[in-house]
Amino acid sequence: MTESVKGPASYFPAIEKKYGEPIEHWMSELESVATAKHMEQVAFLKDQHGFGHGHANALVAVFRQRKGL
Repeated sequence: MTESVKGPASYFPAIEKKYGEPIEHWMSELESVATAKHMEQVAFLKDQHGFGHGHANALVAVFRQRKGL
């Protein structure tokens, strides 16, 4: 039995489908604003890449977790 993904990462399949790039592409994009605050990073994805708030927030949450922020 495969355990289902929970939390922000559960959005990843929908993000890849909607925005046409793998998650690691978006993690690389977030590197350009790595020192910004959480909501500034969310705004970056929304303003520069057309993300909806939920998808942007999910990506930023995982990005910051990976970075230990």
